[in-house]
Amino acid sequence: MNIADIRKEYSQSKLSRKEVDKNPLVQFKQWFDEAVSSNIHEPTAMNLCTVGENGRPSSRIVLLKGIEHDMFVFYTNYNSKKGSDMANNPFVSLTFFWPELERQVRVEGQVKKVPAEMSDTYFASRPRDSRIGAHASPQSQEIKSKSSILKDAVLIGTKYMGRDVPRPEHWGGYFVKPDKIEFWQGRPSRLHDRIVYSLPEENGDWVMSRLAP
Repeated sequence: MNIADIRKEYSQSKLSRKEVDKNPLVQFKQWFDEAVSSNIHEPTAMNLCTVGENGRPSSRIVLLKGIEHDMFVFYTNYNSKKGSDMANNPFVSLTFFWPELERQVRVEGQVKKVPAEMSDTYFASRPRDSRIGAHASPQSQEIKSKSSILKDAVLIGTKYMGRDVPRPEHWGGYFVKPDKIEFWQGRPSRLHDRIVYSLPEENGDWVMSRLAP
């Protein structure tokens, strides 16, 4: 199989400046709701890109857990590779890709930790095994074997037998405050529709423009 020969023609929808909402967060929620109602597998999945101290980008898939105060919310281990990157450089990008709808959304912005009580509330809502896993895994760190993690998980489960598993201090949420959001809709002949919203000033209004495909 020749990889270069793999291609798909996009033709489902179009994206018009006259039809999109003036607020990109409202527009995102509209698209997100359509992704959920279309039974897309993992509609909350987003690629989070961070930059390390060495200036090299690093990306991975995380899950969107809410939109609060016009900011995107996700949770992770603060001591992970991404946590370390964000501690040194708070600027990140997010990418949502919903191939069934031939759509992509790119978000750029700055992160900050959510309040501890918010992390506590979300952590308490997670399945018990996931809470135990958050304690057992030194995320992104080298380990001797998978069995060592499983052993630690058993020990932690035993420790909290019959009672709630509390949130570890090294685990919690982040807000991503966007200053640029781009909506991409696949179109025929690779003449895709791209509309981008930019926030020139922190307290200013969103500015909309169309980009070449």
